[in-house]
Amino acid sequence: MIEPALSPLDSPGVRAAHERGSARLEREAVQRATVRGRRFDSIAVHGMYGMAAALENAGSIMEPAFLTPAQHFADSDSMEATLSYLAPGWVYSRIATPTLGFLEETLALLEGYGFDGETSACVTGSGMSAIAMATSPFLPVDSDPRPMNIVASARCYGGTFMLFSERYAAERGVDVRWIRDPLDLGQWTSAIDGRTRFVFGEMPSNPGLDVFDIAAVSELAHAEGVPLIVDSTIATPALLRPLRHGADIVVHSLSKAIGGSGMAIGGVIVSRRGIASRVGPDELRADFASQVKLLPFRDHGPALNSLSALMILNDLRTIRGRIDAWSRSASRVARFLAAHPSVAEVAYPGLPDHRSHEIASRYLWLADGDAEGLPVNRYGHLLGFRVAGGHEATRRVFDRLELIWRATDLGRIKSVATIPAISTHQQQGEAGRDLAAISPDLVRLSVGGEHPDDLIADLDHALSYA
Repeated sequence: MIEPALSPLDSPGVRAAHERGSARLEREAVQRATVRGRRFDSIAVHGMYGMAAALENAGSIMEPAFLTPAQHFADSDSMEATLSYLAPGWVYSRIATPTLGFLEETLALLEGYGFDGETSACVTGSGMSAIAMATSPFLPVDSDPRPMNIVASARCYGGTFMLFSERYAAERGVDVRWIRDPLDLGQWTSAIDGRTRFVFGEMPSNPGLDVFDIAAVSELAHAEGVPLIVDSTIATPALLRPLRHGADIVVHSLSKAIGGSGMAIGGVIVSRRGIASRVGPDELRADFASQVKLLPFRDHGPALNSLSALMILNDLRTIRGRIDAWSRSASRVARFLAAHPSVAEVAYPGLPDHRSHEIASRYLWLADGDAEGLPVNRYGHLLGFRVAGGHEATRRVFDRLELIWRATDLGRIKSVATIPAISTHQQQGEAGRDLAAISPDLVRLSVGGEHPDDLIADLDHALSYA
C-alpha cells in the first residue's frame, strides 16, 4: 500500500471537519443515553429519530427514505474527512444511508435493551449475508500449519449449514466441528480449543426449535479467547437479547419476524463493544459491527436498499406485540398438535415435556412482561411436528393445507409451512440432515396473525389425510 504523503489531519480544513464530526457524535451519544432509558416499545417506535431529526427532514414525523446513491459534500475538506472515516457521513449507499442508519440504531438499541454495555449494528442485504459478514472476518489465513476450526451447532438453518460446510470447509479448508446436541455442554467443551476462531449457535434453532445455554457456552468460548455468535432470528429481541447473557455478536434475518409483513429481505449484525477474538485488528474487537461495515462490508458490497430498510423499520415498531400474539397462538396450535392422533411428535419449547423447555424457560421472556408488566415466558411463533405414517403421509397432509401457505419462508403475518427435508435443508444431503436431526416427516410451521381456531381447523382437516 502506498501511504499518503500527509495524514488527512495535517490539513487544517480536514481537522476542522473532524472536530465538527466529533461534536456531532458527542451530541448523538447524549441522545442515545436518553433513548436507552425508555421502554422497549418506545425504542421500537422511535429509535433515535426524534424531533430535531424531523425538523432537519421537512418536519417528517416518519423516517424518510433516502434513495440517492451518493451524498453531496460542502467542500473538499468535508469530502476528505468523511471518506477517511474521520467525520460521520453516509458517503455512498453501498456502505450506509440515513435510512439504513435509522434501522441500525433501532436494532442496536433493542438488542442492547437491558444490557449495560454499548452496542452497534450493521444492516445487510439478507440474513445469509449477515451470517457471512459476521463470521468471515475471523477466518484470515495464518502461518500455522494446523487447520483453523469453527464450532457450530448442527441444529441450524440449511443456508448456514451450507455456508460453513461448503464455503468454509470444502473451499477454504476450515475444520467445521459440528455440535450434534447443543444441549450437551460436554460436546461444546471438547470441541473448542486453541485453533477455534468462533463459536456459533441458533437460539431457538430452525427448524427443530432446539436451544443451548448461551451463558455457559459463552464462558467456554471466552476462556479460549474467541467470540460467541448467536443467530436469534426466531426469538427476535422481543424474547431474547443474547448480548445480556454473554454473547459477543447477534445476527438476524430481518426477512423473518422482525420484518413481519413479508415485503422485504434483509439481515443485521449487532455486536457489543469489546468482543473476544484472537485475530483481527484492535478496531475489530473494539467495535465489530462498525468496523465490518466500514471495511470488509464496504468491499464485499452486500448492501440493503433504503426502501427495504424503511419497510422493515415500520414492521419493527410493533415487534413486541406481534411476537406476544403469535407466540400465544403458536402455543395453542402446539398443544392441539401434541394431542392429535396423526401427529407423532411436536417440537415446541413451550411444551413442558419438550427437551428444550427448561433452558428455553430460562432465556425466553417477553420484553417488559405481560399487559400488567409481570414477567412472562413466551416461546415464539415457530414450531415443528412429525406426521405419523412417514414421509408420504407428511406430503399428503402438507398438500391438503388450505389456509396455511406452502412456502419456504417464516415469521410472516401469514402462516406458512414447509417440509425442511425437501426445501430449506434439502441441499445438505441425507447425512447432513441426520446430523441436524431433520427427519423427512417433519413439517415446520410458522404461526402468523390469523385466529388460532382457524389454523387449528386447517391443520385438523389436513391431518385427516395422514
